[in-house]
Amino acid sequence: MDPIQNPYSPGAGSPPPELAGRDKLREQIRIAIARIRRGNSAKSVLMVGLRGVGKTVLLDQMRQDADKEGIYTIRIEAPENRSLPALLAPQLRQVLLRLNRVEVAKDLAQRGLRALAGFAKGLKVKFNDIEVGIDYEAEPGLADNGDLEVDLTSLLEQVGLAGQNAQSAVVLFIDELQYIEEVEFAALISALHRCAQRKLPLTVVGAGLPQLRGLAGQAKSYAERLFDYPVVGPLEAFEAERAIVKPARDQGIEYTKEAVEEIISATHGYPYFLQEWAKHAWDVADKSPITLDHVKAASVEAIAALDESFFRVRLDRLTPSEKRYLRAMAELGPGPHRTGNIATVLKKAVNSLGPVRKSLITKGMVWSPNHGDTAFTVPLFDEFMRRIIPEWE
Repeated sequence: MDPIQNPYSPGAGSPPPELAGRDKLREQIRIAIARIRRGNSAKSVLMVGLRGVGKTVLLDQMRQDADKEGIYTIRIEAPENRSLPALLAPQLRQVLLRLNRVEVAKDLAQRGLRALAGFAKGLKVKFNDIEVGIDYEAEPGLADNGDLEVDLTSLLEQVGLAGQNAQSAVVLFIDELQYIEEVEFAALISALHRCAQRKLPLTVVGAGLPQLRGLAGQAKSYAERLFDYPVVGPLEAFEAERAIVKPARDQGIEYTKEAVEEIISATHGYPYFLQEWAKHAWDVADKSPITLDHVKAASVEAIAALDESFFRVRLDRLTPSEKRYLRAMAELGPGPHRTGNIATVLKKAVNSLGPVRKSLITKGMVWSPNHGDTAFTVPLFDEFMRRIIPEWE
């Protein structure tokens, strides 16, 4: 079949042709934003899930949904080597400049821009990666104390007040939140708490790996009352079937039941993997319907593609000792695994493995579902490790 017409889109954050199984969560966010816009209370939302479940795609779709309702949105991704103030400052400037064009919000938007100038100036020494255009002179005493928690609270209050006067809301969509430093996360939580207390229409919709819940609690003990933590997981079988079948059917191509079941079984319902398998099944098939034989042939190509991209890019960031730790986990299966069992496979003392485990958690490769347990953050990574390092000593 024509590969140019192939509808599937495996890729980092690439929107799938059919966003199946996420309607309930999208509606939850829509209601939360609509509530704060009206001055009602609603928790910020931190979506948690493993790699490949479609958190980034979902976050982008939610932002598009909000944009259509006239909400002021910003979208940032938190990499490991940038500070939160540096990420937020230029995006907040764009929102304030937009609000400055709304007559009823102009004065408060301009005060917000003065707060932003003070924020950048006051924190430049601590966070030298802050780079933002200055449109108004700083107002002495407004978000310029040099204390991140105090200044970020003052700044977001001004942004929220401008959004309130514009009869709208401001929503910060933040991806990869687990990479934010604890002190910066604490400042963000404190600022959101203050905005919630004042019933200002400003909120966060974030996404991150499962350890995000614990990180929020460590940053501020009241975080559990400030956020909802919906879990974004693999799709149910009927949702996965829709994600596979509908894009092809829209182009007049069908799947056999056995072919669909094979893809769901191979991918465990993870959206990224569904896209990868369906793409290769389309390319392998010469005509409709796509059959079980097509899918089995496509599996070889799909696994090779995942090994060279999705999995390999994560493996290449690791040290030899970290790779060995993950290979020991893979020897035990998909997990989660007790730390003592991993140590047994490695023939090491448990306490000697602490630094490696901590490093892998920091890099987002593993997480701890319960005390003493370790699990992969990347689905099917155990199978990849056994393929890439087949022999285990």
